[in-house]
Amino acid sequence: MKIHEYQGKELLRKEGVPVPLSRVAFSPAEAQTAAAELIGQTATEVVVVKSQIHAGGRGKGRFVEHPELGGVKVVRGADAARDVAAKMLGSTLVTIQTGPEGKRVQRLLVEQGMDIARELYLAITLDRASGRNTVMASTEGGMEIEEVAAAHPEKILRETIDPAVGLQPYQARNLAYGLGLAGDAAKKMVVFLRKLAVAYDRLDCAMLEVNPLVVTKAGEVLALDAKVTFDDNALYRHPDVEALRDPSEEDASELEAKNYDLSYIKLDGTIGCMVNGAGLAMATMDIIKYFGAEPANFLDVGGGATAEKVTAAFKIITKDPHCKGILVNIFGGIMKCDTIAEGVIVAIKEVGLKVPLVVRLEGTNVELGKKMLDESGLRVTTASSLRDAASKIVELAK
Repeated sequence: MKIHEYQGKELLRKEGVPVPLSRVAFSPAEAQTAAAELIGQTATEVVVVKSQIHAGGRGKGRFVEHPELGGVKVVRGADAARDVAAKMLGSTLVTIQTGPEGKRVQRLLVEQGMDIARELYLAITLDRASGRNTVMASTEGGMEIEEVAAAHPEKILRETIDPAVGLQPYQARNLAYGLGLAGDAAKKMVVFLRKLAVAYDRLDCAMLEVNPLVVTKAGEVLALDAKVTFDDNALYRHPDVEALRDPSEEDASELEAKNYDLSYIKLDGTIGCMVNGAGLAMATMDIIKYFGAEPANFLDVGGGATAEKVTAAFKIITKDPHCKGILVNIFGGIMKCDTIAEGVIVAIKEVGLKVPLVVRLEGTNVELGKKMLDESGLRVTTASSLRDAASKIVELAK
């Protein structure tokens, strides 16, 4: 689960991690009030108005309605904050991560201006190679970390966190000195790093990225940005975090899939997939690509899905306007093939079938499942193997 920057910073603030003074705003008037309050608390009239969407690259992004305006704007004075907010709110921001369709901005973060000396990069995430959480840091703050990793991998520092003892002081010092910090700034960085590592663990984060992490000319260390994602499987332990979910930023089909406990991810292809088991789903997507097409989704109905779940899954797939064909690939172990057939038949009768459908069934009650499909009178193509199924659906979808 993702949250907005302002929500992430509020969580970090509660964990003792230093962040700038800021206010969230949902209207130009609120942005003006927020800016006035921040100016009253600081020694500068400079404030930053930041679009809040679930995508990175906001500073380099551009609004469709206001191409001269980026998603992050430094202004002077409360009136200027109001004027910029009036343009940003309700407009569509296109960044490198949103795709060409962009995202509509519905809220803003108004933040105090900072006297920045250095911008750094910092993140904590799971390193699957070591099986442990890892802190990554770089002197190249404000840049896309993928670009840094490709061009200058030596500039990325890493420290692996032992889950038994957490991030140790010597590891935090290694990172601070590796980033070129010294004296009071290095000491504050050590404190910052250890508090951030504790917050990451306590909140069950999947990733916590601070880009940029800034060192001010006064030697303060603060999180100027906060990109936080959470492990969905641990949200039951954090109802306060789950309450921060913004449905308007999530794909409607993915939200619907969650209601039926389906693992669904929308992709950019044209062949819809309904499979049981994550490994089989990945293999199905691979063979679709092998035959020259692209999968429209990842959808795992699980090992013990009911006819109701299968029906819901089929409906979700057919809602995708880019879907030109559907491949159902089921191996019946715990899952019974006749249950899949029943769900597919019910779904087709409810929503109709406007694209080709290929079904490949193997395993428990496979003959019964095939018989149900054959006798349904519906336009369903059966296949004898995964290779046969993939080649058929790619050809039919053309």
